[in-house]
Parts: sequence; structure tokens; C-alpha cells
Amino acid sequence: MSRASPATLDPARGMTVRCLAHERRSGSSGGVRRYPPDMRTQHIGAAGELLVQYQLLKMGIDSSRMTIDAGIDLVVYAPGTRTASTVQVKTIMGAKPAGGRGALSRGWFVPDNCPAQLLAFVTLDTNTAWLFTLQEAQELAQQHSQAGNYQVYWRVKAVPVGSKSRRHEAQMDGYLLATKTAQLFPS
Repeated sequence: MSRASPATLDPARGMTVRCLAHERRSGSSGGVRRYPPDMRTQHIGAAGELLVQYQLLKMGIDSSRMTIDAGIDLVVYAPGTRTASTVQVKTIMGAKPAGGRGALSRGWFVPDNCPAQLLAFVTLDTNTAWLFTLQEAQELAQQHSQAGNYQVYWRVKAVPVGSKSRRHEAQMDGYLLATKTAQLFPS
């Protein structure tokens, strides 16, 4: 049996898709789309919210999506503590080169006036979610704009000592949704 090539035709979507492992090694998508071309920001956001809900539900924690966008995407009810918390979910499709040409990085923008108690950062390429308190996210933010947003980001892979951005994905394991949920919502 022959090995699959990095790019294959996905007839269900009617488009060419590329192996994510190949893209991570090469650092480029080569102009080939990984998702349907008509996937809008509303779809991306909804997918992130549903991924967070799915992961929470697997841990026995109920959540509900809000019907209007007021800066709160989910209300999470933890039966163990009998408390409800608000969550804003920020979702990206996947890592991008830092500054357009640098090392692959993941980053999310959060408004200064975020009304939620918790922030969930989601990346759809790996179906991964991280959970932060609002204060943790603000402390981890590397950039703040005059427009009233701050950005939390990290590199996908570790970089050599002395580099500007020392934070990388492996260091964020303590914030993975399953880990952080167990701390925030003990049974």
C-alpha cells in the first residue's frame, strides 16, 4: 500500500486538503485550503464554542450557549461547587507564522472590557482548548493595542534561549481545558 501524499482530494468537500503534519513540518500551507472556502468567522466561533461544550460535557460539566453576543459565549454550571461561571471563547483555525514570516505561533485577541470570568482559547486544527481566568490571560498577554485589545500568544515549538518570545505551547499544558477545569470546578 502506498503512502498518502501531503495533498489529497477530499471529494466530500470538493477541494484539495493537505496533511496537517506536513504543513507543520514545512511551516506553510502552500496555498492549499484546509477548510471549506466559505467557512465564516461565525462558523469558526461556533465550532470553538461547541468544542469547549463537548469537552466540558465529557467531564460531567453542563454549559449553555448564549443566544446573543454580549461578550459572553457560554455559561458553565459546575455541579460539584454548585456555581455558574461565564466564558468567552476565542477560536482560531490554526497556527500562523509570527509577523507573517516567523515561527508558527497561536494567538488570540481579547477586548479590555471582556465581561466574562473565564476565557477559552481554541485552535481547530488540533481540536485543543485552553482555559484561563480573565486575570491570568491579562497577565500572560504580550501585546496591548490602543484599540483596547490585548493579545495572548505563544510559539508552537520551543525556540532557542535568548529569543524574544520564550513562551511555547508545551509550557501551556497547565491551562489545557481538562487540567484547568479540574482546578476551577472540583467535583
